Amino acid sequence: MNLDSFKAYDVRGRIPDEMNEELVYRIAQAYAAFVRPKQVAVGRDIRLSSAQFAEVLTRGLMESGVDVLDIGLCGTEGVYFATAFERLDGGIMVTASHNPPDYNGLKFVREGSRPISADTGLKDMRALIEHGRLHVRGALAPGYTKPGARRTLDTRAKYDQHLLSYVDRAKLRKLKVVVNAGNGGAGLVIDRLEPHLPFEFVKLHHQPDGSFPNGVPNPMLEENRAVTIEAIRRTGADLGLAWDGDYDRCFFFDERGDFVEGYYLVGLLAEVFLRRFPGARIVHDPRLTWNTIDIVTKLGGEPVLCKSGHAFIKQKMREVDGVYGGEMSAHHYFRDFAYCDSGMIPWLVVLQVVSESGKTLSQLVGERMKLFPCSGEINRYLSTDAKSVLAKAQRHYEKSAKLVDFTDGLSMEFDTWRFNLRGSNTEPLVRLNVESRGDEGLMREKVAEVLARIETSG
Repeated sequence: MNLDSFKAYDVRGRIPDEMNEELVYRIAQAYAAFVRPKQVAVGRDIRLSSAQFAEVLTRGLMESGVDVLDIGLCGTEGVYFATAFERLDGGIMVTASHNPPDYNGLKFVREGSRPISADTGLKDMRALIEHGRLHVRGALAPGYTKPGARRTLDTRAKYDQHLLSYVDRAKLRKLKVVVNAGNGGAGLVIDRLEPHLPFEFVKLHHQPDGSFPNGVPNPMLEENRAVTIEAIRRTGADLGLAWDGDYDRCFFFDERGDFVEGYYLVGLLAEVFLRRFPGARIVHDPRLTWNTIDIVTKLGGEPVLCKSGHAFIKQKMREVDGVYGGEMSAHHYFRDFAYCDSGMIPWLVVLQVVSESGKTLSQLVGERMKLFPCSGEINRYLSTDAKSVLAKAQRHYEKSAKLVDFTDGLSMEFDTWRFNLRGSNTEPLVRLNVESRGDEGLMREKVAEVLARIETSG
């Protein structure tokens, strides 16, 4: 069986060679054997293959002895919410997020919505399948005495109320907001929240459609942003939002139609939660840091550095009881959301800030962008291994560096600029982020300089 679909944080691959019904069934058995849950939430995204994969997954869990609570069509955070707030033993989401239509996958959590990644169970589950250590198909897993039952669990009303608890609706004002669901599942939530909010939504690619007739929902790709930008400028909207397919990431555009790097939203949201919870800890990733650290320390909070990736951020959030955590990749984590990431909470909070402050989004982040201009993430494919490229960069810059850090790849800081360089977990490439202290020209100069060294090395 092809097990290349097992990744660092989930299982994901092309149908049918990397993802198929037989593998999904075996994964259900492996999950039951490894986690040994009594009750598991199963949710699915809008992909054309997701309903059938969810059915096979459910059958595999039930025949292993696990009770399944079917929460139906939802975003990944729907599984997080059901697992944590219904006090279940685990949850599995059928989704391939922003991958093409012929892909699908699975994301896993255990009790409390603690993530299961390669380091915390995925490798063990893969080994059970790979070495034939699973129970006979259709038989109970060890420790179970009877087949599991299935029932429907509708958490939508509780989930919606939880989302609305992050804002004071009396302080919201009428704003025009472009929302681009990318034909993923985000539009379903927008429609349910709409009657409770004063906003006028301009809806793009709103209807869920697993064939993705308007392209794969991945706003990280610049070519996918044009329709949102055009709609903002055409309608005179106050800002724009876009999501990936399972809407665990939320992307922002200001009133001019300019894309706002997720990095600056981390700083803005950190400020909001520090004003609500003075002295709290804020978790952030190492790729871009100076703006976040500056905001958090000035407000009396404690910035906590953590390796990129949702499994690491969630673990760190729990360790330090962080009130909020953010990655520049548009993942935002909240203590009151079981320390999990949500693509719905961020825009609600930001729209309250816009409503209360009377400022536009560009005004809210513009000063921070001038203080700490950044490159955004730049990818370069390699003909050699990433470790040697990072080692050469370290040797070149270490004499003048004020700080060298290996939390995630290589971070090097100087008086007026810094960079982070790290290898991809899944592809032969390195990812570069550069920022400076108030000097965009210097930032661009250093981007060119480091890229030249990368291209020379690999």
